[in-house]
Amino acid sequence: MRIRGYYFITDAALSRQGIMKDAADALAAGAAVVQYRNKTAPTRQAYTEAAQLRVLCRNALLIINDRIDLALAVDADGVHLGQDDLPVPAARKIFGRKRVIGVTVHTLAQATAAQAAGADYIGVSPVFPTMTKRDAGAAVGLELLALIKKNVALPLVAIGGITLANAPAVIAAGADAVCALSAVLRTDNVHSAVADFQALFR
Repeated sequence: MRIRGYYFITDAALSRQGIMKDAADALAAGAAVVQYRNKTAPTRQAYTEAAQLRVLCRNALLIINDRIDLALAVDADGVHLGQDDLPVPAARKIFGRKRVIGVTVHTLAQATAAQAAGADYIGVSPVFPTMTKRDAGAAVGLELLALIKKNVALPLVAIGGITLANAPAVIAAGADAVCALSAVLRTDNVHSAVADFQALFR
């Protein structure tokens, strides 16, 4: 499973050019993962958008946030779960062994529990303070990221308050991938911004 480099998450509220163009630009710049996240869209709209992303992600993983039903409906590669979503074992019963399950964690205990439950990768969030996701909680910092890296064998995706300036420190602390929404979607060139992050992993 290739989760390394820039991890792209759709965000219609931040997007200047539409989530499909954003995703296409991110993929063209080398992003290996696209996560579809839209917590407010009606189910029909969410299905249509996810299906369009499935077509775009021919050579990249398509991960659906929260919605296992939606992930199955569009034949996505995986689903990403929060601490208030279905537990990993229950999700695995529905989702099967061949698809990817990621879990967002905020503590070392949650990270080790996710690994023990059978998660395929972990999202550590928020590393730094962020306004992009209002319910993200308090920043966990680089120290926790490094501690999780020492105790968990799964790929780590760091998210929350990440910029091109602080991303090298995040990678040095153990992140296998980073997601920086504001730093990418609030620019005039998504492709160039993602490419700049990708270059940090070379």
